[in-house]
Amino acid sequence: MVILDIVFYSFVVIVCIQVVFYGIVFGSFAFHKPIQTTPNTLPVSVLICAKNEAKNLVSFLPSILNQNYPNFQVVLINDASSDNTLEIMEAFAEQYPNIKIVNVRNTEAFWGKKKYALTLGIKAAQYEHLLLTDADCKPVSEHWISEMTAHFSEKNTIVLGYGAYNKIKNSVLNKVIRYETLLTAIQYFSFAKIGIPFMGVGRNLAYKRSEFFKTNGFINHIDIRSGDDDLFINEAANAENTNLCFTPNSFTSSIPKTSLNSWYRQKRRHVSTAKKYKPLHKYLLGLFYSSQLLFWTFSITLIATGFYWQFVVALVLLRFIIQFLAVGFSAKKLNELDLIFILPFLELFLIGFQFTIFIANLISKPNYWK
Repeated sequence: MVILDIVFYSFVVIVCIQVVFYGIVFGSFAFHKPIQTTPNTLPVSVLICAKNEAKNLVSFLPSILNQNYPNFQVVLINDASSDNTLEIMEAFAEQYPNIKIVNVRNTEAFWGKKKYALTLGIKAAQYEHLLLTDADCKPVSEHWISEMTAHFSEKNTIVLGYGAYNKIKNSVLNKVIRYETLLTAIQYFSFAKIGIPFMGVGRNLAYKRSEFFKTNGFINHIDIRSGDDDLFINEAANAENTNLCFTPNSFTSSIPKTSLNSWYRQKRRHVSTAKKYKPLHKYLLGLFYSSQLLFWTFSITLIATGFYWQFVVALVLLRFIIQFLAVGFSAKKLNELDLIFILPFLELFLIGFQFTIFIANLISKPNYWK
């Protein structure tokens, strides 16, 4: 019984931690209304780093080139592709004079490193304000550039956007992937909202070139293949210079993985960057994920044994109500509301999946970005 007493009181503490995260931290984004912005016509360089993306460029590049914006350049960075990516870029450049191609060849020092290619693209960009996305991304509207750039100001030099994944009917894996993407967005939007920005996603991210050079680019994490988005933002962003853009016309949509193994490999690479986060960020993210795991472990244990089950059920319901409200309002903002109906299942699967990745990354290091 002493052990169950310890588990029960630990469970109460865990529920309090979860309520603080979902109700206060994530609630800061969930219940926040977008601030009306004034459109501007800042000249913008849109950067797309592509490695073996010929097919995706044909499909998605026109949606960027045909944006309803008066003054923008598209910098296409060919990262040592082995397919006909460069030829596709050159074909588009013949039709659109606002395209600049940066052809990057592998060097012995920077073999296969996206950060090296992206750095060359940033240096070649014509304009101060940069908007980044991926070759497999498509803006959901022709106003993507105008929506994202409207959140730049004299003070705000970094703009965090939302990069969604395409919906696939009757696919459980697709729902899991989109839920993980939604939860990640809730976290980085919420932490930025309370003045602790810690990451952004390269599928939809904007910053001033001067901010890039002030941070010395990617030099402090050049040894890690991933992190051209989250590690840069983790280093450069602060409460004063970071703004959020989550209006519906500002989203991008990408092709999701269609096999569990390929998504597993992708997430292993993404998660490997977390060790470079600032100590406060690592502590808060670790506290959230561990409290999720312990919430399910303790609640199942206590309910199964019938120990103070009335109180346990009441606390479980309290936590779920607050979680559904915070995630639900956030999902509505980000057009992912269909995920709410199976939220407990998605959460449980993701907890187990992330734990597996954590163990795998302790054993071996992922060394690929493509």
